[in-house]
Amino acid sequence: MTGPSSLRTSLENLLGPGAVTFSPYHAPDDLHDESLHPVAIEPFAVTYPTTTDQVAEIARLATRHRLPMTARGSGTGLSGGAVPIPGGLVVSFARMNRIRSLDADDHIAVVEAGVTLRDLDAALEPHGLRYPVYPGETSGSLGGNVNTNAGGMRAVRHGVTRHHVTGLEAVLADGTVVTTGGPVVKNSSGYDLTQLIIGSEGTLALVTAITLRLSPRLAHTATVLAPFEDLRSAAAAVPPLVASGLEPSIVEYVDLVTMAAITSASGLTLGIAPAIAARTSAYLVIVLETRTREQLDADLEHLSALLGGRGVLDVYVLEGAMAQRLIEARERLFWVSKAAGANDLIDVVVPRSRVPAFLAAATDIAARFDALVAGCGHIGDGNVHLSVFQPDDERRRALMLALLGEGVRLGGQISGEHGIGRDKQAPYLALTDPTLVELQRRIKLAFDPWRLLNPYRHLDERAAP
Repeated sequence: MTGPSSLRTSLENLLGPGAVTFSPYHAPDDLHDESLHPVAIEPFAVTYPTTTDQVAEIARLATRHRLPMTARGSGTGLSGGAVPIPGGLVVSFARMNRIRSLDADDHIAVVEAGVTLRDLDAALEPHGLRYPVYPGETSGSLGGNVNTNAGGMRAVRHGVTRHHVTGLEAVLADGTVVTTGGPVVKNSSGYDLTQLIIGSEGTLALVTAITLRLSPRLAHTATVLAPFEDLRSAAAAVPPLVASGLEPSIVEYVDLVTMAAITSASGLTLGIAPAIAARTSAYLVIVLETRTREQLDADLEHLSALLGGRGVLDVYVLEGAMAQRLIEARERLFWVSKAAGANDLIDVVVPRSRVPAFLAAATDIAARFDALVAGCGHIGDGNVHLSVFQPDDERRRALMLALLGEGVRLGGQISGEHGIGRDKQAPYLALTDPTLVELQRRIKLAFDPWRLLNPYRHLDERAAP
């Protein structure tokens, strides 16, 4: 092992001018993600590679010097997964942002980890194609999506990231470059290392490129706003909706407090009759997509009849700008909650039939800890998003453990799409079967025997330096 000056020289020679910064001269945005528990930490260096070979050499240098590495995409994560390690290396994929290939016949694209959802969508639009996973923040990178197995509102129809990734190019801790899967939609050849790396939060490998399965764009869409007197009635309408064959691309619930907050922040007026608004305490937001206008009209008629028999107070069909503004307002919920002073986030996922039970329990648990919880969620797939308001750290930690524990008790998981990162590490380790934790640690060591990739979070209980 050689000293810091030798490493500095090696990184400068490898990456060239302007492609590496050293402490204390880092760009502030490289020192944190969007967690509500901001911790700005100075690494030794932030690197900006442009090729997989450079990433591999960075990994070899880090291993030689035994320096921890943190992968960074766009920094839009919400769980502290991209926060640097003191004295470590950040591998930023901001400059690895090329679309390597696009096959419009096979509906396959190969993109580098730094490509954003926005840029990918713009490249696919002329071909009548799309990448259907839509976590809401279009500046998010595909590498970040892979590392957290991102989902979003469209998961009820299209699934999450892992359902659309058929292969990866990745760099292991020692600099070895591996390619998993490929441009095919079926693969029964050995262990599925692609799926193992997806959702691993940068702890197993540095993902450099992703092979994506694409979908056709559907030309006709409508957004339905359905007010209900209570959440239980709204939730009871979801199973028959999902079973109806309508295949909605979005099924969201939004509670009254949250709807008021997001519409106010967006300057959006829903146009609901005052008598209906006075009785409403929960909304469903449903988006239908199809190939023809005739089919869309028929689907809307079917949907209205289905909801009408299940306690809906009215059915509002929003199209064009109004529909787009409502979806955008929902997507901005995190920023609205952050501006309102939220202290924590919940993204528990439970079986969709148990969402009302979880929310009722969450209300009781919040009252026990003198806290407020409010939010919305992808009710079509049971993913509940709650903003938690309780500024006392000790009480909030106990509250979060109780909330997450209730989700697990109902057959769910601690995180549906944000990941564990730093923020949920303690409850994850407390609530997960120790046998499974130990097995995951053994897998981690097989990939990264020096425990250098995104350490001190997720499964790693060592105290950070």
